[in-house]
Amino acid sequence: MDAKLRAVNVTIHYWIERSARPFLAVDGATLEVSPGEFVSIVGPSGCGKTTFLNAVDGLQAISGGSLELNGRAIVKPGPDRAMVFQQPSLLPWRTVLGNVVYGLEMQGRTSRAQRAERARELIQLVGLGGFEHAFPTELSGGMQQRVNLARALATDPDMLLLDEPFAALDAQTREFMQSELLRIWGETRKTALFITHDIKEAVYLADRVMVFTKRPGRVKACVDVDLPRPRELTIKREARFLEYEDAIWNHIEEEVRAGV
Repeated sequence: MDAKLRAVNVTIHYWIERSARPFLAVDGATLEVSPGEFVSIVGPSGCGKTTFLNAVDGLQAISGGSLELNGRAIVKPGPDRAMVFQQPSLLPWRTVLGNVVYGLEMQGRTSRAQRAERARELIQLVGLGGFEHAFPTELSGGMQQRVNLARALATDPDMLLLDEPFAALDAQTREFMQSELLRIWGETRKTALFITHDIKEAVYLADRVMVFTKRPGRVKACVDVDLPRPRELTIKREARFLEYEDAIWNHIEEEVRAGV
């Protein structure tokens, strides 16, 4: 199967104004993501995971290698990708419906009635039926992230990019949202690239887990998660799941200790 996303020896530098020199964040990262696949990226703090994701979204230029989506070089943001950030960043003056429909309004490809119908379908999909006219301040953190996810899906992107979307939630809500994300992904089968510090979360969600080295980041290991789908939260207590978790943690521990 042809790759949806292909990164070959990707290098990313930041320019540090204060010191007037480049800062190497990612150094030779190579990976592929297949159509409909859910891939998680984990690694030590500061290893370049989010920098790499921003490059896939077109928000960060690469300084070496190649980065392609559907065989075309990524040079800027586009409607074929949608990002779900850690913070929902909803427009506070817009209702749930207004926030979800926003991207469709910007594209201007459909009528107002079609946009509203699509938005209502997605609001139902993320479990917020009945909250169409609520404002962000009237929603819990988990509900706001549901709106954020519906907004990302509204434009029907080829690829969904998720940057630690549940990191700010409490433990119970985070577990519930992981389960809900898998349900939604199971219905849409969007290709997904998910950044997280939580190894258990990475294993639970993904078909494969990419482990980045310490900064500058590159792919240290690729772990195929051979666990049945659909997955219930109880799978996190099974021996096979714990084996994956331990294997990934061992890779990260090696990197952390090497940097001490």
